Amino acid sequence: MYLERLSLTNFKNIAEASLEFSPKINCFLGNNGMGKSNLLDAIFYLSFCKSFSGMTDTMLLRRGEDFAMAKARYIRRDTPEELSLGMVRGKRKSLKRGGKEYSRLSEHIGTFPLVMAAPQDIDLIRGSGEERRRWMDMVISQSDKRYLDALIRYNAGVEQRNRLLRAGIVDHTLYEAIETAMDMAARYIHAIRQSWVDKLTGLFHRYYRAIAGEDSEPVSLAFKGSLDASPDGSLTALLDAARRHDEIVKYTSVGPHRDDIEMLIEDMPMRRTGSQGQCKTFTIALRLAQYDFLHTATGMRPMLLLDDIFDKLDRDRVERIMALVTADEFGQIFVTDTNRKHLDDIMERTGGHYRMWTVQGGRFTLATSSQQQ
Repeated sequence: MYLERLSLTNFKNIAEASLEFSPKINCFLGNNGMGKSNLLDAIFYLSFCKSFSGMTDTMLLRRGEDFAMAKARYIRRDTPEELSLGMVRGKRKSLKRGGKEYSRLSEHIGTFPLVMAAPQDIDLIRGSGEERRRWMDMVISQSDKRYLDALIRYNAGVEQRNRLLRAGIVDHTLYEAIETAMDMAARYIHAIRQSWVDKLTGLFHRYYRAIAGEDSEPVSLAFKGSLDASPDGSLTALLDAARRHDEIVKYTSVGPHRDDIEMLIEDMPMRRTGSQGQCKTFTIALRLAQYDFLHTATGMRPMLLLDDIFDKLDRDRVERIMALVTADEFGQIFVTDTNRKHLDDIMERTGGHYRMWTVQGGRFTLATSSQQQ
């Protein structure tokens, strides 16, 4: 699968842009704040119906404008696919595939798989458990519709239970009905998260060694699931035990919405002991492992978006990353950087199809293309 062309109107600082992409390497060169990352965010939005940066839809509209539009043409499983996204200030966004609007945006997740690596990935290590849960959910939901459905049902149950707690309602019949539904969803979520972390760990180790070197320090991942503490593996038992506490604090304190992933280097928490270079290597290895997982799970090569990933890495690690991402197992790649040498090296390594644009003030100028040779 690859993105063939993209047209944007009023997306962040991009007033108008129309680009046709290489099915392999696409590079964007420019100073910070020029619009390189905004273009990648638009591509991300078309896959996930939300911004990678966490901005609200209103914040994505170009300053002074009341609407934004994105139109894209993909080649997916050898078949052309059209997507169009419209956002109007104060109104519900509209996403259409082949001219037909989705009734539920969740139906779209996973249809156009994508992996994005960016400086914000440091939050996977140093941020709260919520960041890591969001990452788990984003990846797994692209390959498992049942998981996404269970997650939606579970989160709705948590909100319903929290409303009862905030209102001071003590009707155990109401709690039982909600908690039974939560338990069914929680068991599936827990099992799939545990299986996913197990699968990802092997892939992650391979990529970390490939980037850091064979004699690199040992790193590890471990799933910390809330249901592991349940005497019978159910959420119901945990909720029963926590009921009095929850009635006092007015929220649900146990369940999959408290799950986490432990990230270690030399058996110490990565967030406390990892250097900038080690943390950058760690997150890039996570993203490449994520790519590998999705490729196997979906049968498609996801798009790989690499936003300014070479900063804070030594020359050897940059070289190893370049060697990895230009290998045949990766499909279409979008790379941004402020350093032309990095981008020229990547294009030279491919020996195949590539394109590079310079970016300034939200404007994209095609600088070089293999088709010109």
